[in-house]
Amino acid sequence: MTQDTEAFRSRYRAGIHPLYNAWLHGGFVLLYGIACLAFLISTLESVTAWEWLVVPVTLVFFNWGEYAIHKNLGHHKSRIGALFYKRHTGDHHSFFVTGQMHWESAKDWRVILFPAWLILLFSAALFPAWWLLSFLNANLAALVAITLLAGYLGYELFHACEHLPASHPVSRLPWIRHMRRLHELHHRRDLMQSKNFNLVFPLMDWLKGSLHWEPLEEERPVTRMQHHVDIARSPEQVLTYAASATRWPEWHPSSLRVEGEPGPMTAGGHFEEDIHAGGRAGHLSWDVLEYSPGRRWRAKASGTHGLSLVLTYDCEATAGGTRFVRTLDYGFSGLAMQVANWLVMRRRIDRESVESMGRLKEMAERLPDFTPATASSPA
Repeated sequence: MTQDTEAFRSRYRAGIHPLYNAWLHGGFVLLYGIACLAFLISTLESVTAWEWLVVPVTLVFFNWGEYAIHKNLGHHKSRIGALFYKRHTGDHHSFFVTGQMHWESAKDWRVILFPAWLILLFSAALFPAWWLLSFLNANLAALVAITLLAGYLGYELFHACEHLPASHPVSRLPWIRHMRRLHELHHRRDLMQSKNFNLVFPLMDWLKGSLHWEPLEEERPVTRMQHHVDIARSPEQVLTYAASATRWPEWHPSSLRVEGEPGPMTAGGHFEEDIHAGGRAGHLSWDVLEYSPGRRWRAKASGTHGLSLVLTYDCEATAGGTRFVRTLDYGFSGLAMQVANWLVMRRRIDRESVESMGRLKEMAERLPDFTPATASSPA
């Protein structure tokens, strides 16, 4: 958490009235809402199948309203939504930032929940609409009102859950976990005005093209492949050659072109690579994480199609030279590519990796005098 966020939280908490009670706040909203729902449900009589159809229609309408109000009033200044903008963008998005999304005490609920009076205002508009619609069809009127009020309570409940600590059991429930991640991405400064405005179900975000998903690194599905080959050269010679990324196209069938410094890439180094792996063309941006001459080389990359990977080379001295071990951990952020990888790509990538080990052995043993100075970028 940055010092600016800490300072804002301190100022905000200091400004909360001493008599504010978070449990009273949340409890009033919940109990009042349940009481209104109970009354409306009591008015239903012999609901027919076609009358029930108004529920999904109203849910879609509520989802659109949630999206529109959140986006247009919560994140864009306007005279009619000035108070909401101040509370939402001004307070809520300053209090909760990426990496610090959970509340720390019950009083922090004040910056999560709507003001308690808002549900009174909401019902003050809802009940006259219900009363008027009831002249046309009492069941339809009640179902519309019930759905809208349940949507309001659902929004409050989900929003509160999306700011629970990650260790809380509720946070680990599948749908809550998914929506927590979408909401955390929405709180990123570069995304909050354009992405992930739905908090309960991202229907309008999907329809409007504003749905944005990035899995956490530790949550990204990973495929691991490990291959080894024995090479009749010393570990220093083998790793010097293998870690010279500009020479990868000489021995790896997936590597088409590499732009970077010649010679073994050391920790902190960066290079770019064009590839054709698993039947798909792509581009990778690499950052070297570790280089221990004759022992280990490790780098990570991100690329097209939502690909991310970590590549590790390990060398171990043997009686005949070196056992070279190549470990590839990779995954895709998108569901379509994850499915494609599982069905087709991983087997192709495995074959290409096996082929690369044979070609590495051939090339490394053919270059007995290889040194970093002789490395050059392929044409």
